[in-house]
Amino acid sequence: MKTKWSWWRWWRRQSTSQKLKLGILGAGLVLFILLSLGGIVALAIIQTLPSDQEIGSRQVAQSTKIYDRTGKILLYEIHGEERRTIVPFNEIPDTLKQATIALEDQSFYAHPAFDWRSIARAVLADVLHFQKQQGGSTITQQLAKNAFLSDEKTITRKVKELFLALRLEKRYTKDEILNLYLNQIPYGANAYGVEAAAKTFFGKDAKDLTLAESALIAALPQAPSYYSPWGVHVDELTGRKDYALEQMAKLGDITDAEKKAAQAEKLSFQPQASGIKAPHFVMAVQDYLIKKYGNDALESGGLNVITTVDMRLQEIAEKAVAEGAARNWELYKGKNAALFAEDPKTGQVLAMVGSKDYFNTEDEGNFNVATQGLRQPGSSFKPLAYVTAFKKGYTPDTILFDLQTEFDTTGIPEQSYQPNNFDNLFRGPISLRNALAQSVNIPAVKIMYLAGIDNVLKTAKDFGITTLTERSRYGLSLVLGGGEVKLSEMVGAYSVFANEGIHHDQTLVLSVQDAGGKVLEQFEDKADKVIEPQYTRLISDILSDIQARAPLYAGSLDLTVFPNRDVALKTGTTNNYVDAWSIGYTPSLVAGVWAGNNHREPLQRKGGSVLAAVPIWSAFMKAALTEYPEEVFTKPDPMPEDKPILRSDYTAGNQLHTILYYVNKNDPAGPPPANPEGDPQFDNWESAVQKWGRATIPNFDSLFNQAGSSVGGAFPSSGNIPSGTQINISSPQQGAFIQNPFSLNFDAQNDGGLQTIEIYWNENLVERIQVSGNSYSYVKALTVPSVNSQNLLRIKVVAQNGSEKTAQVIVYK
Repeated sequence: MKTKWSWWRWWRRQSTSQKLKLGILGAGLVLFILLSLGGIVALAIIQTLPSDQEIGSRQVAQSTKIYDRTGKILLYEIHGEERRTIVPFNEIPDTLKQATIALEDQSFYAHPAFDWRSIARAVLADVLHFQKQQGGSTITQQLAKNAFLSDEKTITRKVKELFLALRLEKRYTKDEILNLYLNQIPYGANAYGVEAAAKTFFGKDAKDLTLAESALIAALPQAPSYYSPWGVHVDELTGRKDYALEQMAKLGDITDAEKKAAQAEKLSFQPQASGIKAPHFVMAVQDYLIKKYGNDALESGGLNVITTVDMRLQEIAEKAVAEGAARNWELYKGKNAALFAEDPKTGQVLAMVGSKDYFNTEDEGNFNVATQGLRQPGSSFKPLAYVTAFKKGYTPDTILFDLQTEFDTTGIPEQSYQPNNFDNLFRGPISLRNALAQSVNIPAVKIMYLAGIDNVLKTAKDFGITTLTERSRYGLSLVLGGGEVKLSEMVGAYSVFANEGIHHDQTLVLSVQDAGGKVLEQFEDKADKVIEPQYTRLISDILSDIQARAPLYAGSLDLTVFPNRDVALKTGTTNNYVDAWSIGYTPSLVAGVWAGNNHREPLQRKGGSVLAAVPIWSAFMKAALTEYPEEVFTKPDPMPEDKPILRSDYTAGNQLHTILYYVNKNDPAGPPPANPEGDPQFDNWESAVQKWGRATIPNFDSLFNQAGSSVGGAFPSSGNIPSGTQINISSPQQGAFIQNPFSLNFDAQNDGGLQTIEIYWNENLVERIQVSGNSYSYVKALTVPSVNSQNLLRIKVVAQNGSEKTAQVIVYK
């Protein structure tokens, strides 16, 4: 206490002038200490700031943009946290620059880097309200904050902002700073910079903005989420836009008339969409870009990608798949479908729809069946076996027997393989042309054996199919779709047929440029001749033969016919109706469709390829081909053959045998085999042919296969051999819509005589007719118990010799 009072008495004894000097000295000392501490703190803060070199070399993140093949339709913008496109200062309209300055920093072109008056006003407002109400940042300070600092509201960040602003003003001109600012700041909805904002909210380039649109975009940065054009504060956003116009008029940037006109202008905003077109295609492109350039380059490198997709065809494809899948669900309980199309002359992918609805994640809509799904192709695989056989020397006129045939050579019943045809009918002798066009299974299995499994696998690989790698799994059933493939690769394989033996690598991308315009990648056609054109021309000639395929498609034939055009088509259905395929082409367009369910549930009511896939494919092709020239396929060269069996004459020399009797399977045009019985399949194939001959041809044993018979004998040619039972249903046709009763009109005939005819409706017998004679015509109105949404009408004919044949159509209510 003594010390305290002694200091106080000492102070009281000092004169007023002395006290003043001592007070000034003390205050100076305190100020010095504070300034020293402040300098130390400021120096420490400055040390954390980027250097001038870092400021100058800073790379601003830009979005990668994926466009259609025209480069005009933006499919998707890939970005990290910031979706941005840098545009030059001269492409930003003056009205947007002026509106920004009017709202954010009216003395921008006058102050050095910060505005003391604005800071003072902000401090005063904050003190009066006891909380932070206003900012005092200039445009330069805002640029410093957005480019290099965080949004934290601390004194340290503010000091950093001031120092950076001074350095930016020293390094850049005012126009350069404003340009950096307008290309940097956030406008909401992940849009950074004025170009992204103009695209996001108005669907146009920044340079095309009107005065009112410029003022509205300038109004957004103060609170982008709050002022969102898609939010609930649009009236307040409009008010801030009008305020910007008021300020512009006061500053003399616009006239009063321009202000009023802009305030009265009704603005229309872009819908807040998913932001992606052709989603399955875009995701495939994205995967390609990531693998080639990396994720960082994709999200922030500002790549400009021109793809191969044709948006006209893409929209047609999306519509065909959506409508077709909806129909399939109603009729066959098939939820999903996919479509893939390409240009066979270049390999460029023109359309890709990987599922009915990409955004329906509950049904795995984002799974791309076209490029990711491994599916059994059914009979759509057959052309690869047939073209291999043609390459080996077989001809479209070659005759095989469509008969119930045992293909096992082990003698073990459990290993027996007896394929059936889709209609459970056996046609007897049939040319390869008709067998392929009508997708008959048993001749196809025989072709697979004659061509050789390994040879067919090589053809598939040459044609671009990469998934058939487990050789030990594949037997003769591979020709019926026993191996899993991708729709995209099957379309690529069919492109080889369309392009006469030339395989082109599939591509999704035409060009890639970096943010500076440097070309990183340009489309280069990669093509290889994988087979002679003659053999692919044979396939195209068969698959475009309307007359040859008519029995298969029946009432759906019109879906496969395109007037004045050659259009080839092949379908495929797996045995359990899990997968339905349709792939067809012209010389300039190839398209494939898959229909089914992602979880592999079978299609109901025999909803195979003709019913579930062909309508989707047909809808796409008929709309797509309207802008393609009318084209025809090049006809194959004639294939004269000395061997009768290769030119459709299967009874020459009064002999009737399996083809293995006449040809060495590895050299069909060469000498006949000295010991046909040595072929492991001979006995099985031959026994079926002999059984057919005895059941079909009168006096077969006395006329055929006699010792001494020779080519040119007086026995009947194949054209005169009595045919089996024939059934022709003329009404109703396949796919027709009917009422009860309905008109039923069919003919049946058998040269050996008919016995009975039975009519079944949804597998229930509705009428049995006793018949005499070789032919019978049925014409009357048939009444059935009930008509469902889908119905099966089946006609069964029993001939005098006991053989049976059926024909059927599916009709709808």
